[in-house]
Amino acid sequence: MRTWVLLGALAFCSLMPIKPAQAEDKALEDRIKKLEQQLKEMQDLEAKEREKERMKEPASPLLSGSKPTGVGSIPEIARERAGEEAVPLSFGSTGSGRLLYAKPFLTAPKATVGGYGDIQFNALSRSNLDNRSRNTFNQVRMIPFIYSDITDRIKFATEIEFERGGTNNNQADGEIKLEFAQIDYLINEAVNLRAGILLVPMGKFNLLHDSPLNDLTDRPMVARMIMPSTWSESGAGFYGTFYPSSMSKLDYEIYVINGLQNTSNGTLAAPGTVITDLNGTRNARGSNARSPHDDKAIVGRLAYSPMLGIEVAGSGYHGLLGNRNNSGVNNFSSYVDMFAIDWTLQKGPWELIGESHWVRISGNQLGSNVGPSGMSGYYVQGNYHFLPDFLKKLAPNHFTDASTFTAVVRWEQIDTDTTDITRNACLAGISAAANCPGNARELQRLTIGLNFRPIEDTVFKLDYQWNSQLNTSINNNASNIPTSTARGNRVDGSGFMAMAATYF
Repeated sequence: MRTWVLLGALAFCSLMPIKPAQAEDKALEDRIKKLEQQLKEMQDLEAKEREKERMKEPASPLLSGSKPTGVGSIPEIARERAGEEAVPLSFGSTGSGRLLYAKPFLTAPKATVGGYGDIQFNALSRSNLDNRSRNTFNQVRMIPFIYSDITDRIKFATEIEFERGGTNNNQADGEIKLEFAQIDYLINEAVNLRAGILLVPMGKFNLLHDSPLNDLTDRPMVARMIMPSTWSESGAGFYGTFYPSSMSKLDYEIYVINGLQNTSNGTLAAPGTVITDLNGTRNARGSNARSPHDDKAIVGRLAYSPMLGIEVAGSGYHGLLGNRNNSGVNNFSSYVDMFAIDWTLQKGPWELIGESHWVRISGNQLGSNVGPSGMSGYYVQGNYHFLPDFLKKLAPNHFTDASTFTAVVRWEQIDTDTTDITRNACLAGISAAANCPGNARELQRLTIGLNFRPIEDTVFKLDYQWNSQLNTSINNNASNIPTSTARGNRVDGSGFMAMAATYF
């Protein structure tokens, strides 16, 4: 910039009218010489700066025609011998401390870091399925997301979940874990390879469960108990898209993954003690790292969209559930089968979404711990998006074309023992007392809500829930069922809930 200023000054001086006075000519000549000297000094300084920048660039290969074996020049603090700055860092590099810098992303950054977080408040008549505290603030989730375009065909993505403050806050439900971590190899639009810790495609909600995406505070009950979201397992498979016509498309995912785990504290458990009436399928989720048994499952989702705004999808799961008999011998495996349908209908400001799930567990009724053999649940949710024009005129800095309000209503129901096997076993006195809750997870919920999005990525929610719990007592006169168990475990607290959530 200074060079151009000096050049401009020289040009200006050259265009000045020539004065006949000798003194003025002499002064003009001196000024021109001074400007020329300053220009030369600036050019020399810029040349030195360019040379410094060139020295910072990745070194050329040592052998002509060969490709670099490393990722760039050695940082200044790691140069020890003359000429070593020309040696690219690689597995063949010498030294110790310098090896810390043998990372490709240090010289060619490719990763994007983002995520989402939320904060919740609830004021309930009593605790319910999703909220153990009746009246409290709750930092539910803090989720860093990392994505990298390694090449045009290789992608990597992962989420790290910090839930309810993590594991060091004396809360039984806090956790830190990898939500998913997957490598994609793109072959073409119809067939692509995916491997890693995968989000299980059972229904749509498990794939789109982020707090800023959802219009209500709590997740649907069917996605908490019947299909154990957030559900991820290690595995591999394929996904892709087809276009049957100019207006329609067909998307699919299909994976082989580790099966659900019938384990307790890392060891195989007796039938009926992990997938239960009280906990649904949630405790059978795997560790994501490895399975204590060799059981596998196959899972997939097929979604059809005949036109913009309409999608209907079906999901299926079939897998073994490792078990052991009462003698502790691991000689029995039961099967878990799941099926789900989900739908999305959009027209203008209106949306109708929902899911239905069915689960069948074979061999979950051995010995004295009788577990359910069937579960089901569903939810139906309607959304209406709007923004009154008078608000945009009243406060245009807060209510813009990117802002919207959403009125929401959702009805849902779950039943964790559709065949009443647990109930009948308790009445017959053959099931363990601890497994006699009287189908305490036959629940219904109605939620109405209103939320505001100043932009699409940030939402402030206010909801009211009505929860009802059916069959809270099996038989108050049954002597073999403890009264505290038959009448306890109430999870039907109702009240207000609020949440703020945003992507970042």
